[in-house]
Amino acid sequence: MSLAAYRNLMRAARIAFQGDAPVLSAAQTQIRNEFRQRSTISEPSELQDAVAHAESVAQILRQNIVQGKQTEDDENSYKLRIHKDTERGDNESIKTAGKGQNGGTGCCKSQ
Repeated sequence: MSLAAYRNLMRAARIAFQGDAPVLSAAQTQIRNEFRQRSTISEPSELQDAVAHAESVAQILRQNIVQGKQTEDDENSYKLRIHKDTERGDNESIKTAGKGQNGGTGCCKSQ
């Protein structure tokens, strides 16, 4: 169970930080260190919590981390590396924000 979580986390780091060797190396080192620190956990509930945490971190890395690289022709422009696992929302929460009790005037109107 923990070996599968470890592998999943390492794969997620490879996907999230592909093409950025220093960041990928740092992420892999951090993953190894965290798993080594928790290698002595013997209580089943604590182990399940640690594995669940590793799985949730892997999911965040896969779905929510996007690399941006500054374009050569414009210093104020970035190219994003979006991959097949990147979560793409429909921005529905942004479109409907502030249309509740404030009458659509936004969050900053004093009541």
